[in-house]
Amino acid sequence: MQQRYFFVGVGGSGMMPLAMILAGRGASIAGSDRTLDQGRLAPKFDALRALGIDLFPQDGSGITSPQQVVVASAAVEETVPDMVAAARVGAPRMRRADLLASLFNDSRVRIGVAGTSGKSTVTGMIGWILHALGRDPTVMNGAVMKNFASPDRPFASALVGQGEAFVSEVDESDGSIALYSPDIAVLNNVSLDHKSLDELRALFGDFAAKASRVVVNAGDPEAAALAATIGSDRRTTFAIEGEADLVARDLSPEPFAIAFTLESGSKRLPVRLSVPGRHNVANALAAIGAVVAAGVPVEDAASAIDGFVGLKRRFELVGEVGGVTVIDDFGHNPDKIAATLDTLMAFPGALKLLFQPHGYGPLKVMRRELVESLAARLRPGDELVLPDPVYHGGTTSREVTSGDIIADLTAQGAPARHIPDRAAAAAHLVATAAPGDRVVVMGARDDTLSQLAADMLAALATRNPE
Repeated sequence: MQQRYFFVGVGGSGMMPLAMILAGRGASIAGSDRTLDQGRLAPKFDALRALGIDLFPQDGSGITSPQQVVVASAAVEETVPDMVAAARVGAPRMRRADLLASLFNDSRVRIGVAGTSGKSTVTGMIGWILHALGRDPTVMNGAVMKNFASPDRPFASALVGQGEAFVSEVDESDGSIALYSPDIAVLNNVSLDHKSLDELRALFGDFAAKASRVVVNAGDPEAAALAATIGSDRRTTFAIEGEADLVARDLSPEPFAIAFTLESGSKRLPVRLSVPGRHNVANALAAIGAVVAAGVPVEDAASAIDGFVGLKRRFELVGEVGGVTVIDDFGHNPDKIAATLDTLMAFPGALKLLFQPHGYGPLKVMRRELVESLAARLRPGDELVLPDPVYHGGTTSREVTSGDIIADLTAQGAPARHIPDRAAAAAHLVATAAPGDRVVVMGARDDTLSQLAADMLAALATRNPE
């Protein structure tokens, strides 16, 4: 009998690609989402319907049978009507992470991508290389992979292939990384986001211990320390301008691309990425290391990665009008934000930044590191505006707020201000942006940020008709 699943929160960045993979493998998929009930992001739900996924209000009406497996993230409260309905009809329940891990662990070639930053990009790069070389992988990503997106498939955060490889990013923030048993484990970096460094060291160390090959960033201090505990017969190291198995040298940055020379043993191979920044060079080295571990010749990997065109919301150029460039970016923790700002600062133009924090808890965890990173980079003429954190409901501790971060920054002389309402924050930047400025919308866990960036570009066009 065809397996039936009901996804509570089917439009979420972790839920949607999993639903797409199961639908592509012939399962019967239905789901609900409060964003759908609120009438927002209609194109996303149209895309799900086009895949044959039935959508219901999040009122319990879609859960009617004990034959349905109800899938929800750990964040879904038991009081949500769908969860009440599941209990009433006796439908079995699974966490999203458990279902994904079971699909991953049942695959022939399991490539798991871990690390605080860069997971989605590395996953997309690996998926693209394997796809381009005819390996037909299945890819589970938390972001839309532009290589696989098309007008009739705009939300391509998953790829359903018939090959042996299953490539997935794995999440440390909820501890679910412990569920995965990779053949090839990629560890990009280790830094603060949701958990303490001690917790992260344990989670990443256990993940690496399960793999037959670990691809690890020797240029990241925490990852390098973990690499030192892994036998040389099980590890592939990579670094930028350092000592490792895979080394990038002679970096040549462009505003929206970067080239480098890849050293692998005695080989020196030219590589050009269609995504910018030193951090993406590290991501490319991680991806190349992973596919080489899966049997791809390094020359083929270095050639194929040229065709990777990036992910939605990863330093994505929204447009340019009146001399002002608008960029949409996923930066939301100290490392990600630093990587984006460093990439931007390699070229002229003031920065006008709108950063929406992705919750009060993360602000508390990363307060000191976030302030230090921003204060070290913001220059006279730049401006950072923080609205209040995105809030999805439920109870939360508000010990550290956007106002606290701004107070810390202004005490260090950084050009930053707190404008609690997001629309007002965006309007302020639109009103003050000058020709040559780069306006950057940053943040995570809020699908409406991309629309905000597009709206800001439109508002600039109205202000500056061409």
